[in-house]
Amino acid sequence: VGTLLALYTDGLVESRADDIDVGLDRLGAALAVPGSSLEDLCSQVLETLPTQSPADDVTLLLARTRGLEPAQVASWELPNDPATVCIARQAAAHQLSEWGLGYLVATVELIVSELVTNAIRYGGGPIRLRLIQHQVLTCEVSDSNTSHPRPRQPHIIDEQGRGLFLVAQLSRRWGSRSATDGKVVWAEQDLPSKALAA
Repeated sequence: VGTLLALYTDGLVESRADDIDVGLDRLGAALAVPGSSLEDLCSQVLETLPTQSPADDVTLLLARTRGLEPAQVASWELPNDPATVCIARQAAAHQLSEWGLGYLVATVELIVSELVTNAIRYGGGPIRLRLIQHQVLTCEVSDSNTSHPRPRQPHIIDEQGRGLFLVAQLSRRWGSRSATDGKVVWAEQDLPSKALAA
C-alpha cells in the first residue's frame, strides 16, 4: 500500500474555541477517506475547518509514499578496484535486458562507467550500484566519501573532467545526496509509458 504524509501549520488544528485534540481528530478523520486523490483530501480537510476565520495561517502539504516491489530494484556491492567498472556495466546491461529496457543499455552503460569510475577515483569503498525502475529509471552509485561531485568545464586538450558533463548530457537529470555513510550520485532516464505499466 502506501503512507500518507501530512505537513501542516498549527492554524489548521488549533482554534480559540476548541482544544487542539479536537482539531487533530478532525484532521485525522478528513484524511482517513480511502481512495481519495491528494487534491480531494486537501479540499475535504479545508471543508472541515470551523466557519469562522482561523486566528492563524493555515497551510497543508500532503504527500503519498509507495513502496517499490523487489523486482523494481537491482543492487550490487562493488570492490574499490578499476576492474569493477566493466563488471558494473555488464550487471547494468543484463538487468536492463531483463526489464525489457534494452534500448537504454548503451546510455546507461556510459553513465554507470562514469559514476563508478568517479567513486573509485575520488570516493572510497565500499561502492554500491543500484538501478531503480519506477516512474523513471534511476541509476545510483554510492561511496563512503562525503564530498559531493562538482562538474568541471574541461578545456579542449584536457583528458579528464568530462565525466559529469557526459552524465548530465545523457540524463534526464542528475544530482547527489548525502547518505549516513557517504554520498549517493544518481542519474535518471525517462521510461516509456508501457514500461511504467509493467
